[in-house]
Amino acid sequence: MNSSPHSMRPYPLFISLLIAGCFFLGTVTAQETFLSEGNLNRLQELIASTDRSEDLRARNQYRHPLPTLDFFDVRPELTVVEIWPGGQGGWYRSILEPYIAGTGTYIPVRESSNFPAAVDGVAANSADRVLVFRAHGFMIYDLPAQEYFDSIYRMLKPGGIFGIVDHRGDESIAQDPEGENGYVNQSHVMALAQNAGFELIATADINANPADSKDYAGGVYSLPPTLRGSLLNRRFRARMREIGESDRMTLKFMKPR
Repeated sequence: MNSSPHSMRPYPLFISLLIAGCFFLGTVTAQETFLSEGNLNRLQELIASTDRSEDLRARNQYRHPLPTLDFFDVRPELTVVEIWPGGQGGWYRSILEPYIAGTGTYIPVRESSNFPAAVDGVAANSADRVLVFRAHGFMIYDLPAQEYFDSIYRMLKPGGIFGIVDHRGDESIAQDPEGENGYVNQSHVMALAQNAGFELIATADINANPADSKDYAGGVYSLPPTLRGSLLNRRFRARMREIGESDRMTLKFMKPR
């Protein structure tokens, strides 16, 4: 994990063990933390809570929510905007909303909103964090992708963090402008963010999966949880399940102060 201007502390041992237990896939490159022990404990309670459905909790091993939210320094007193989180059962929303409730402000920006135009409840320069998890469609479809990144930049306070996790494409292949295979090149995301004015302050391998070859007929949708195209091919489905979810970039940008 690249260095950051924010201070970091070693994980307490029991939190380190909890985080290590999340990593069936991917590579941990550091055991450092931004969040307090109390916030890490609260997040772990919510991640494991039976208030989240069994289906949601089954994805924990692939999506590594504890180290991911720690890497983005998501504290409960902040104003946190999540772009296109899905419905009430949205995967990260099921963790973030109760974590922030009563202390800070959690704002889900739905697909039906005016985004990238001004969004109700999100004034310019008002958000401490804007988070995007596997919502790559806004980078590719419909309006020019740059408009979405520019909008996120306007939402954030100076010094605010834009955190993104998404299906990482093969850099040896040019970015598909239609995004039909579901993968997005990391260089494409970085260029859009930096054109908006963001500074890249850190990257992490938290959500990396080197077993993902990215060459399936159904693109990223061949992998879990979608498993497209393998209903009648048990061997292929078993192979996809063995690989697990996609290789994902985890990038942290800052709006300059």
